Amino acid sequence: MSSSTFEFFIASRYLRAKRKQAVISVITVISIAGVAAGVMALVIGIAINNGFRDTLQRSLLGATAHVMILEKEPDQGIANWRALDPKFRQLPHVISVAPNLYGQVLLAGPLGGRQSGGAEIKGIPIDNPPDMLKHLKQGSFEKLKDTSGFPGIILGSRLAQNTGMLLGSVVNIISPQGIELTPFGPKIPPAFRFRVVGIFESGFYDIDSAWAFTSLGSAQRVLSVGDVVNSIELRLDDIYKAPEVAKLAEKIAGSKLAANTWMEQYHQILDALSMERLVTAVTIGLIEIVAALNILITLIMMVMEKNREIAVLMSMGATRRQIRKIFMLQGALIGVVGTAIGLALGFTLSILADHYRWLRLNEDVYSLAYVPFNPRWQDAIWIAAAAIFVSLIATLYPARAATAIAPVESLRYE
Repeated sequence: MSSSTFEFFIASRYLRAKRKQAVISVITVISIAGVAAGVMALVIGIAINNGFRDTLQRSLLGATAHVMILEKEPDQGIANWRALDPKFRQLPHVISVAPNLYGQVLLAGPLGGRQSGGAEIKGIPIDNPPDMLKHLKQGSFEKLKDTSGFPGIILGSRLAQNTGMLLGSVVNIISPQGIELTPFGPKIPPAFRFRVVGIFESGFYDIDSAWAFTSLGSAQRVLSVGDVVNSIELRLDDIYKAPEVAKLAEKIAGSKLAANTWMEQYHQILDALSMERLVTAVTIGLIEIVAALNILITLIMMVMEKNREIAVLMSMGATRRQIRKIFMLQGALIGVVGTAIGLALGFTLSILADHYRWLRLNEDVYSLAYVPFNPRWQDAIWIAAAAIFVSLIATLYPARAATAIAPVESLRYE
């Protein structure tokens, strides 16, 4: 039997052996349960953080771009957007370029004010729709290209629900930019009539309750502008290359335009999620410290109980290094078993909770219908490493105490 096999055999035998003092066995089980609980809680906590971050990022980037070219001082819009379009397409990592025009409008249905509501209308090129509009909840994006009858418009699901504007209904759109003050009061501009050809659902409440999409030409007519846009949106094959592409785009755009990345636009949300991830790891990590204390107590009591056995092993030739390794292996075994159980429970519960949407949310408050879970194997690696490391740290003092036993003194009165 090799040295390592001998030490592992003794360590596992000590953990499995029936003891006169049942309290040690109970504390051992509690130690394993503590490590498992800490790992499970950390996996679930990080999975929730990942889920919120990925869902928000996917919802936001499905409606907006990775890099946006905007006016530094909003004035008359970007008039030379047609000349800039081919230049932006030649930039590395750029897969599409889309000019957009957006502005605030008032939507009114057939029943007038009772079904009116404010919205952010966004004119888009009909040959290059955002990812979010490629799979609508109702209707078809292709109908936006139909030029017969009223021009088409696609509404967010919450916006359609709140205003009662269902698929196929006719919507009156009024732009506040056309309102003029006269001696007889405000002069309301004529309403533009659109037909609802689609309803989208991003899963992000702020978008679903306020956004409406139409063709670029229709948006220009509603907002009373010429052949101009107020943003040029670039989509990339790698979203994390946005800062690099933005610098190159600014050189092409000129001094009056600026490039803004999705990271800058949503930095408050992303920073808050990053801080929440850190707080979650630190807070739930305290459970691992409690579990480590249980391991410490377990091994100290085991050293006291096995005083005679340790003396016998040392008298038969076991070195102090081997004795130390035996007790360190016991702590490592507790950590490994607890970690394996915790990872299995954490991943299983996270996957089931996400699939069946166990935790519902108020969309008006949280912008999401349920708590998303996204467990990642990369997180499992560092969580497992941290749990086992803490378990090993807890073995240092008991292992050292075991090597301090003097065989002669321990066996003198046996």
